[in-house]
Amino acid sequence: MDNHTTGNTFLLWGFSSFPELQTLLFVVIFSSHVTILLANVSIMVAIKLNHNLHTPMYFFLFGLSFSETCTTMVIIPRMLVDLLSDSKTISLPECATQMFFFFGLGGNNCFILATMSYDRYIAIHNPLQYPMLMTKKICFQLIMASCIIGFLVSGCIAVIIFTFSFCDSHTIQHFFCDILPVASLACDYTPFHEMAICMLCAFVLVGSFILIVISYVFILSLVLKMPSAKGRYKAFSTCSSHLTVVCIHYGFACYIYLRPKSRDSFREDMLMAVTYTVLTPLLNPIVYSLRNKEMQVALWKVLENGHRFISRW
Repeated sequence: MDNHTTGNTFLLWGFSSFPELQTLLFVVIFSSHVTILLANVSIMVAIKLNHNLHTPMYFFLFGLSFSETCTTMVIIPRMLVDLLSDSKTISLPECATQMFFFFGLGGNNCFILATMSYDRYIAIHNPLQYPMLMTKKICFQLIMASCIIGFLVSGCIAVIIFTFSFCDSHTIQHFFCDILPVASLACDYTPFHEMAICMLCAFVLVGSFILIVISYVFILSLVLKMPSAKGRYKAFSTCSSHLTVVCIHYGFACYIYLRPKSRDSFREDMLMAVTYTVLTPLLNPIVYSLRNKEMQVALWKVLENGHRFISRW
C-alpha cells in the first residue's frame, strides 16, 4: 500500500488494519449500499405516486429518506473505492467537503426527526384543524429550517477544524473524515476547541432530542386522557415507527459523538461508525415499511408497476 502523503493530503487508514477482510467488507457494504438506495428510493417513489400519502407525515418521511440517501452517498462510495485501492489518500479540500456534507446531512436528519414528532403531536392534539395547521408551506419551511440549522452547525465545525495547522502525521484513523480523528492530527488542537466542537455536536443531538422528548411528553399526556383503549392504541401506533427510528438513530449517534474520547477509542468508534453509516439508513425504511400498512400497500404498488414495466421489455 502507498502510505505517502503530502502537506495537503491525508491517508484514510480505515480498514487497512484488516487486509484479509477487505474483500468481504466490500461485498457486504456494497450489498448494503444497493439495498439502502433501493429501499429509500422505493419509499420516495411510493410517497410521490400515491395521493393517499400526500400528508405532512409522509412529506417529512420523504425528506428523511432523501437526506439519508444523500448521507450514505457522501461516505459509502468513497469507502468502497478505498477498500479496493492501494492508495487511500484524500486531499484536504475533499476531506473538508466530506465532513461538511456528512454532518450537515446528519444534523438535518436530527431536526427532521424532531419535526416529525411535532407533526405527530399536532395530529393527535388537533385532528380537525391538522390540515390547516400543517400546510404544505409550513411543512416546506420546517424542512428548510432543519437543513439550514444542520449545515450551519456543520459549517462551524468544519471551519474550526480546517483552520488548524496539521502536524507531520496525516494518517486519519478512520474510513472517512470524522471530527475527532481529523482534529487529533492538528498541532494546535486545545481543550477549548474540543469543548466548542462538543457543544456544537450537543446542540444538534441533545437539542433535537429534547424537542422530541417534549413533543412525546405532550403526546403521552393527551393519549392517557383518551377515554377508549382503541383510540389510545391508534394514537400510539402512529408514533411507533418514528419512536423506533429515533431510538436507533440517537442511540448510535450519541454513543459515537457525545461520550468521552481518547486516541485509543478510534478503533472502536470506527467499527461503531460502520454500523451508524450503513445499518441505520438500512433500518429506517425497513421500520417504516414493516410497521405501516399504508406504506406497505404503496410499496407493493410500486413493485407491481416496476414488474409490469420490466415485463414489457
